[in-house]
Amino acid sequence: MRYLFEDYALDTDRRELHRATDVIVVTPQVLDLLDYLIRNRERVVSKDELISSVWNGRVVSDAALTTRLNAARSAIGDTGEKQRLIKTLPRKGFCFVGAVQEAQRPTVAPAGSAAQCSDKTPKATAPPRLSIVVLPFANIGGDLEQDYFVDGVTESLTTDLSRISGSFVISRHTAFTYKEKAVNPKKIGRELKVRYVLQGSVHRSGNRLRMNVQLVDAESGNHLWAERFDKLVSDLFDMEDEIVARLANTMDAELVTAEAKRAEHSLSMDAMDLYFQGIASFNRGTTPEHLTQARGFFERALALDPDFIEALVGRAGVEEAMVAALLTDEPAPHLMAAEATLNRVLSLAPQHALAHLRLGIVLVLGNRAKQGIAECERALVLNRNLAHAHAWIGLAKVYIGHAAETEACVQEALRLSPRDSRSYIWLMIVGMAKFHLDANAEAVDWLRRNVEANRNHPLAHLWLGAALARLGVVDEAKRAAREGLGLNPTFTISRARTHLPSIDPTYLAGRERFYEALRMAGVPEG
Repeated sequence: MRYLFEDYALDTDRRELHRATDVIVVTPQVLDLLDYLIRNRERVVSKDELISSVWNGRVVSDAALTTRLNAARSAIGDTGEKQRLIKTLPRKGFCFVGAVQEAQRPTVAPAGSAAQCSDKTPKATAPPRLSIVVLPFANIGGDLEQDYFVDGVTESLTTDLSRISGSFVISRHTAFTYKEKAVNPKKIGRELKVRYVLQGSVHRSGNRLRMNVQLVDAESGNHLWAERFDKLVSDLFDMEDEIVARLANTMDAELVTAEAKRAEHSLSMDAMDLYFQGIASFNRGTTPEHLTQARGFFERALALDPDFIEALVGRAGVEEAMVAALLTDEPAPHLMAAEATLNRVLSLAPQHALAHLRLGIVLVLGNRAKQGIAECERALVLNRNLAHAHAWIGLAKVYIGHAAETEACVQEALRLSPRDSRSYIWLMIVGMAKFHLDANAEAVDWLRRNVEANRNHPLAHLWLGAALARLGVVDEAKRAAREGLGLNPTFTISRARTHLPSIDPTYLAGRERFYEALRMAGVPEG
C-alpha cells in the first residue's frame, strides 16, 4: 500500500518514505508510527495503543515516545508547534489530520523491471539505539527467599532503565522467557532486535550477598562493563532499591558512552548520533572547550530535528553550565535562554524528569533557590534515581544559609550513584559548603577529591585555592589557582561578583570571604 499526502508517499510494502523522488531516511519505529497513525487517521490513537502496536509490548519512556513523534513530524515537514499533519490531543492521544490518498502497488513487477530482476534481499534493520533487555539474574544456590529478591531486581531494573531518555527496554514478560536457560547474548540480540544485553547472578553466603552484573554488546558479544556488589544482608528490599538505583545510573552513563563511541565511526551521523556525541563532550568536564564542543553537537542535532527534546535539554544544560562554572561575565542571558528552552520542552513533555531538574538548576542559579528545590524534588518524584537532583538541592541549601545540611544531600547522591560522571561536581558542592561554614580543612579535603575525580573543572581548582589561602598555605593556594586559571583564563574576581545566586546574609558573608581568599591566592581582580 502507498499512502499519498501533500508531496509525500509512504510505501508500506517497501517500507520507504518518499518526498517527490527523494527517499527520506527514517528509523523503523518512525515508519511504523507513521503507518499506524495514517491507517487509523479517522480516530484518535491513545498513547498506550500506539506503544502497544509500534513497540510490541516493550517498556517505552514518555520521552522516547515524544522523541519518535517529533522525528515523524520532522520527516514529513511538520513540527510539534504547528502540528499540521500529526496532532496531539492532550490527555487523549494523537491523530493524523492530513488529507490522504491510498494507492495499491502492483503485486507482480513488470517483466524486465529492476524489482523483478534483482536478486538482492532486503537488509535487516539495525536494532534501535539504547535498546536493551535485562535478562533474569541467575540465582546461585537456589534459595527461595533469594529467588524473590533476584526477580525483584530484574523487574525493578527493567522499569528504571525505561526512564532513560530514548531507551527501548524489552518488557519483563518477554525477558523472563529466558529464565534458567543458557543464553547467547548475540543470539538474543538478533531474536529481540536489541543492541545490549544486561545479565548477572546473585549468590548468598551466610549473611553476605554478592551480585555480579555484565553489560554485553549484543552485536559483537564483547563485554562493555562489569560490576560486583558485595554487601551484608540486612533488609533485602532496602538493598534491592540501592542496587537498582546504582545500576540504573551506571547503565545510563555506560549506554550513552557506548552509543557515542559508535557515532564517532559513523559516516553519516543523524540527530541521535549527534546528541550522544554532545553528551560525551559535556561529561568530559566544564571547560570552555568541552562545553563549546557539546553545544556544537546539540545545535547540529537540532538543525536536523528542531523538536528533538533531548538535544533541547542538552543545549539548556550547556547554558546552565556556563553560569554554574563561572565561564561568562553575563550570566543572565544564559539563564534566560536555558529557562525558555526548558519551558518549551516541558510544554511538549510535561513529565520529562531531566528537564524539571535542569529547570531547578536554572532557578537555583538565578536567585530562586526555594523554587529550584521544588523543581528538583519534582524531578525526583518522576525519577527517583536522579542523583544529581539531591546534589543541587544541597547547593541550594548553601544559597539559603543552610550549608550545614548540604553534605547529607550529597551523600544521598553518592549513595545512589557512587561512580556518576558528575560526582566531581557534587564533591565540589560539599567543599563550597564547608568553606561557607569556615571549616576550611574539611573544605580542602573535599575539593582535593573533586580535583582528583576530574581535573577539567576550573572552578574546583579556584575553590581549592581559596580554601588553602584561608588555611594560610599561600604558595599551595596560588598553585591551585593557577591550575584553575589555566583552564579558564578569563576568570576574575569581578566575574565572580556578577554571579550572585542569593542575597541571604549568611551566604553573602561567606561570599566575601571567598573574594578575599581568591585575592590571597593571586586571582586577578579584573
